[in-house]
Amino acid sequence: MEFWLTRTFRMSLTLIVVVTLTFIVLRTSYDPVVAMLGPDATNREVELFRTRWNLDKSLIEQYFTYVANALRGDFGISFRDGRPVFDVIAERFPYTLWLGAVSYIFAILIGLPAGILAALYRGSLFDRAIMVISVVGFALPNFFLGILMILLFSLVLQVLPASGASSWAHIIMPAFALGLTLAGILARFTRSAMLEVLSKTYMLAAEAKGISPTRRAIFHALPNAALSVITIMGLILGNLVAGTVVVETVFAWPGIGRLLISAISSKDLAVVQALVFVIAGAMVLINLIVDLSYRLLDPRTRKSA
Repeated sequence: MEFWLTRTFRMSLTLIVVVTLTFIVLRTSYDPVVAMLGPDATNREVELFRTRWNLDKSLIEQYFTYVANALRGDFGISFRDGRPVFDVIAERFPYTLWLGAVSYIFAILIGLPAGILAALYRGSLFDRAIMVISVVGFALPNFFLGILMILLFSLVLQVLPASGASSWAHIIMPAFALGLTLAGILARFTRSAMLEVLSKTYMLAAEAKGISPTRRAIFHALPNAALSVITIMGLILGNLVAGTVVVETVFAWPGIGRLLISAISSKDLAVVQALVFVIAGAMVLINLIVDLSYRLLDPRTRKSA
């Protein structure tokens, strides 16, 4: 019970701080009325716009009205198209979820085995190759890799579509551009965690007993390295949420990342506020999943929580 109360308090406090800071920054950094209507708008038009969107009230009143509505699931109306913000986000969210899931699965299927094998064959040519590839994948920006892939596979070879999301072929390049960086991070940290475990006394004893390298890696080393690996998997999942903003823009993928850039450009306050809340909520949920994984894998954390 204490665990859940503590985590719930932290999650609630984090979301409150995010919502408050976002609201204040967006409301004080520029005038949304001028941004939407332009400098040539008449005083009558400005007054009507402020009244319609409740911008004629004080900042405190606007804040408490927004929070009260948000608690009921009402995040306001989009300035740009006049639809409820929830509807605007709901139609884009499945695309981001699809892209994120494919990218994350790709990162795990490539990064996790690569890190394990690199640790088992430490110092070999295979180990060096894996580390070089992981460094390149980690250092290469997503947008730059995406542009290179568009030039090669869309313009030169003409085998993959450069933008859109109407078929399975459209997700290949964005998922690879997003997943390669995550796979590189996972491979490096998995290798480090495995090497630390492999140097333990009980692993040397298992080797002395004649247990095969594969069995030692799967049944002895990997479970003991799981906590460190899960931590990194949680971190790269957080990076995944942020990375979709760039990748979706490069490939014109119709997800919430591209929607966020579009909303910022058009000064659509309600959409920006809601998207920041959704992204922050996703990060908080990821941290909760990582904490729960700790408790399931290591009984010692249950006593200390």
